Amino acid sequence: MTTADDTRSRILAAARRLFAERGYAQTSLADIAAAVGLTKTAVAYHFHPKDRLAAELLAPCADDVIALLGAEFPDRAAFLDALVAFTVRHRTVLRLVMEDVGGADDAPPGSPGEAIRTFRDELFARLVGPEPDAAARVRGWAVLGALQWAVVHTTDLPEDQVRDVLLHAAQAI
Repeated sequence: MTTADDTRSRILAAARRLFAERGYAQTSLADIAAAVGLTKTAVAYHFHPKDRLAAELLAPCADDVIALLGAEFPDRAAFLDALVAFTVRHRTVLRLVMEDVGGADDAPPGSPGEAIRTFRDELFARLVGPEPDAAARVRGWAVLGALQWAVVHTTDLPEDQVRDVLLHAAQAI
């Protein structure tokens, strides 16, 4: 690994941690630079604008959600298990996805928010099936909400502990 690759890795690790702790909007390039012992200019050399940091952190998560949505599962329980594993595996960047980039229903066409909303809606459809009744719709949104908030607020806990408890809670819904 070259020094530049090592520097990029350190910057990405610091950004992932700070975005998870503070949120994207509340984390500046100067904050990231301070965390890795660099100048803001050095961080900007590798990642300018700050959106490039977010995009690089989100890429593995996006690849995995595409794979999750393309996979066949024998039943809802197997899909739920895979969804919880995905969510916990990517929990350090999910705050960025769920709270900061957003998936608001009014996100403009072609925006990151529109793409996130599309993924969210596809996950919901996989959870509830093609023609869900009112109870299934409530359960589907409850599962997605539980996953969102649980992983966003438990990045300090061991991954296996969060996964086990969250899977049990999602199954109970």
